Amino acid sequence: MSGTARVRNRSNPLMDGSAAVVAFAGVVVIVAVAGTAAAGVSAPRVAATFGVLIAVGEMVRLRLPDDRVQAPIGLAAALGYALLTYLPGEGQVTHSILQTIAVTSGGMLAGALPHALAGRASELEGIARRILVVSGVAAVFRPLARDDALHAWLEDHPHALVVLTILAATVAWGLEALLAAGIQASRQVGPFRALLRNELVAFLGIGAAIASTGILIPLAMWEVGLWALPLVIIPLLLAQLAYRRYAGIRHTQDQTIRALSRATEVGGYTETGHARRVTELSLAIGRDLGLPENRLRLLQYAALMHDVGQLSLADPIPGGATVLVTPGERRKIAGLGAGVVRQASLREEVAEIVEAQAEPYRRPHVRDDTEIPRESRIIKVVNAYDDLVGTATSEDARLEALESLRLGMAYEYDPKVVAALARVLGRAGAIPR
Repeated sequence: MSGTARVRNRSNPLMDGSAAVVAFAGVVVIVAVAGTAAAGVSAPRVAATFGVLIAVGEMVRLRLPDDRVQAPIGLAAALGYALLTYLPGEGQVTHSILQTIAVTSGGMLAGALPHALAGRASELEGIARRILVVSGVAAVFRPLARDDALHAWLEDHPHALVVLTILAATVAWGLEALLAAGIQASRQVGPFRALLRNELVAFLGIGAAIASTGILIPLAMWEVGLWALPLVIIPLLLAQLAYRRYAGIRHTQDQTIRALSRATEVGGYTETGHARRVTELSLAIGRDLGLPENRLRLLQYAALMHDVGQLSLADPIPGGATVLVTPGERRKIAGLGAGVVRQASLREEVAEIVEAQAEPYRRPHVRDDTEIPRESRIIKVVNAYDDLVGTATSEDARLEALESLRLGMAYEYDPKVVAALARVLGRAGAIPR
């Protein structure tokens, strides 16, 4: 999910989908370890090699630009182990579903231990998701790999193995997206269908490299053996380093935009924290309305920069409350802000969103309201709400602000956005349900 802070809901964290996933993964791991210990380890040298590689991959895990945490090398190695069917010198590889889970979980937990000892986040939820993804792939593929007749047929038809491994990687893609979307939906941050779509799209980035490497591992090891591991993993390592650099660039850009957005606060044009509050609440509404991830990124940047046009005013607006000035003044400020965004070399879509935020939801003699970006409508509603509430902390002030927005739904404010604002505030406990 995006790196900006979110409006929190009032739900019990024990009922969060994350806790359920971690608990379920814990049960699966306990059963797998117990079953493997009772049955004995098949091909221990191979299991140890993959366990070490998975642990190393977990140690060098990657935080993506959208704030997702992934362990490309560890997950690819775990998928490769789940899909492994044959090794030169070893013959048919017949480790069980439970052993696959035990080796995967042992490696991931061992790799996460240095992070925990160093006081960094252990990302237990992410580890649990990866374990369950590998468990699902193993449950589908390992029974096939242990079938002697099928293995003999695969030796004569190697292209079929490619098809099977691709199908298994597709299963991994779907499971990862379903688990992540389910956890986010349990936190009430948006409709499940939109969250699932965002997760599926997000996995097409580094996830595609993970899946393809997981497929290549068993295919390459069929011919080369364990020496294929470094040959296959090195390209993924280089891709991970490139992603890490890209994430660093995105982080620097985010920090620059945040610093620029605070210029209005430092100059006394807006209240302290106004841009941050508008951004957090806008993103929460955007998720509630099901905006895709790429549009949420544009919404984040535009919300941070929405008031930067006030820097050109000779006399600051009292409290920076643009909701109190004339529509002409609001358009002027929005236009100046869009000019600053363009000079900052941000995407043109961000400038368009900032510029359109001053437009009313319904305009005279214009039947189609789709010309105004939804992101602009969101920022318009949230900015007005924050301006009306100001520094007040009472529920009465918030209710009055929300009621004022509802009175303006016939012309000024998008009713769907106002309704989403009420839902988000209700979940956050800012207003009664």
